[in-house]
Amino acid sequence: MKAGVFDSGIGGLTVVKSLLENNIFEEIIYFGDTARVPYGVKDKNTIIRYSLDALEFFKNFDIDILIVACNSVSAYALNEMRANTTIPVIGVIESGVKALENKISNKQSNILVIGTKATINSKKYENALQDLAYKNINSISTGLFVPIVEEGIFDEEILNSIMNHYFKNLHDIDAIILGCTHFPLIENEISQYLNNAITIHSGDAIVGFLKSKYNCSTKFEKTKIRFFASENPNGLKSIAKQWLKDLI
Repeated sequence: MKAGVFDSGIGGLTVVKSLLENNIFEEIIYFGDTARVPYGVKDKNTIIRYSLDALEFFKNFDIDILIVACNSVSAYALNEMRANTTIPVIGVIESGVKALENKISNKQSNILVIGTKATINSKKYENALQDLAYKNINSISTGLFVPIVEEGIFDEEILNSIMNHYFKNLHDIDAIILGCTHFPLIENEISQYLNNAITIHSGDAIVGFLKSKYNCSTKFEKTKIRFFASENPNGLKSIAKQWLKDLI
């Protein structure tokens, strides 16, 4: 089985990491739209247009399923993408909400959703959680985390300063949805700052979703992966070697 993974840039590599660790695909084609990143500050129509361009790219590879690792695309463009292809198109929002539901049964729990401006403004996570009767949801745009992760700045003092900026008035958070695929790289720091709250990671959520809904239970010996980018593909491959280490 061959999967495509689409992201606005490099963040989707954290989803790829989970897919590679589970070997549920024989081959993965990764495409990062690095020429037009970030999507998280763009308007809905622009995100849809860029996403349909990416869909055309994947039509060259005869994939069986397309995983949209970008939360902003998952928030705004899934319906349009699905209308233009016959293969399943899976986003990270539905899978993330399902993963939270599996972990947090108490509907009175305090849920925090963090992501880019576009993702948070869409209210897709918030609305989906409310539909499941969760009562206490706080959504915050935390865009400063994205360049910090991309630059590889994991200095404790800098991270704590940014987390204090965003989180200083939050108390008793039970679970955090990491609504941007960059955030798993600082997952432990975010959780610790918020008193070891449970975190929902897009990559792990996607794997669970694929196994339950699409019966992706076959485990291949090793997953072949190819990386493509709309700009500076060597830069993407270099980051992939750092983030995925022994998996590729």
